[in-house]
Amino acid sequence: VANVDLMVMVTAVENPEPRGGMIDRCLVAAFVAGIEALLVLTKTDLRSPEGFLTSYSPLGLEHVVTRRESPEEAVSAEALGIVGLEELRERLSGRISVLIGHSGVGKSTLLNALVPGTDRAIGVVNDVTGRGRHTSSSALAMQLPEDDGWVIDTPGVRSFGLGHVDPGELLDAFADLSALAEHCPRGCSHLEDAPDCALDALVADGGAGTAGPARLVSYRRLATALQENDPWDL
Repeated sequence: VANVDLMVMVTAVENPEPRGGMIDRCLVAAFVAGIEALLVLTKTDLRSPEGFLTSYSPLGLEHVVTRRESPEEAVSAEALGIVGLEELRERLSGRISVLIGHSGVGKSTLLNALVPGTDRAIGVVNDVTGRGRHTSSSALAMQLPEDDGWVIDTPGVRSFGLGHVDPGELLDAFADLSALAEHCPRGCSHLEDAPDCALDALVADGGAGTAGPARLVSYRRLATALQENDPWDL
């Protein structure tokens, strides 16, 4: 897709399990493209989102939490609505947004509620693999009702490549780590085998603004993949 100004990362907190590596890749892509990012958490009626949000709160990442209405909240038991939908609608208003997420996280459910009549196919999550099955096979742009905003749905992804990213840009995209890297020796690669790299100790000590050790692991995995010219390596 092109000409978008908001990347909406849709992630379920349960069924399927959230994958922080996917979010980190999307954040890198958004940073390099110069567009804003929004995290939308779905299925929070199945699990509390607080633990997952805690790992990203130091980044100041904007987010919206959604869940299915309970029967007690719904106007009718046959038509359960989505709590958080109006907040999401406000965030998308007047924007050109692209929705990205793994299969089964609920993108199509959100889109069908945001744009009535869209009728995007809704799939289920495989009980064995814990992954969703692809139900959308092409990107589709839809205008929000009574609004000048557009949302672009993309097929559910299994992996998110960063072949367009220069390895030299990667650390800047991890702003929480980039600030700490100033304490490293000149020329430090910041990889796991880098001598005297300061990131391990600083992240372990909860350095200001860091999102934790998982972010450092994610950065090093991506940095190694880009250096080996394998941008799809997870």
